[in-house]
Order: sequence, then structure tokens, then C-alpha cells
Amino acid sequence: MDELSTKPYLIRAIYEWCTDSGLTPYLHVRVDDNTRVPQAYIRNGEIVLNISLQAVSQLQLGNEEVTCSGRFGGVSHKLFVPIDAVIGIYAKENGNGLVFQEGGSNKVSSGDRSEDEPPDSPHPPTRPHLRVVK
Repeated sequence: MDELSTKPYLIRAIYEWCTDSGLTPYLHVRVDDNTRVPQAYIRNGEIVLNISLQAVSQLQLGNEEVTCSGRFGGVSHKLFVPIDAVIGIYAKENGNGLVFQEGGSNKVSSGDRSEDEPPDSPHPPTRPHLRVVK
């Protein structure tokens, strides 16, 4: 039997922590051919989605995909994000959450920036700083 990925369970856990804490959960997504999101909001092949209860409706955090309806520029869109396309989930207000390592769906990064991480990170300054937890 194949081992189940921990990724969808961790996504649901961080989402629940965000909502219980009154924080805004953001889902960072790498857009591919299977991802359905508004094209105008994609930057460098990625999109960050506000998946709070106030921002989306019919949210389903499944084991294979994340689906919901959301408004962009006043226009409603049905969103479909394969779990494999999720880069991370974090709270908008403080950046705490998880970032998943590419190529390893059961590997995550978490928390604040590590001392071992290079100071000139390739990510824009608005992204949270995270470190590997083993």
C-alpha cells in the first residue's frame, strides 16, 4: 500500500489554526496546467490566494485538491488547485505557517528564518521567512 501524503492534512491543520486564531489563511500556489485560477492574477507562475471564510465560499480542502469560489475584481471564479501545486499555507498577519519543499510532498519548512539560510533569499520580501524542521 502506498503511504498517504501528509501534505493535505498539514494544509487543513494550518488553515484551522489560522481561522481559530482570527488570522487570514493564504494559500501559495504554483500554477500549472491543472490549476484553475484567474490568469490575470498569476505572477511568475505563482498565485497567492486568500482562503478565509470571508474571501471564498464552498471551500473544500480535500486530499487531492483544494476547491472553492472566490471573487477577483468583483467577478466570481471557481478555483481548482491540485494539492501537488500548493507551495505553502501561512497566516497573512504574521507569516507563520508551512512551506512544502519541491519534489517531496511529505517534507515541510516552518517557522522563522533559520540562521543557516542565506541572507539573500530569492523570494520577494513580502513572503514569510521559513526554515526546515525535521
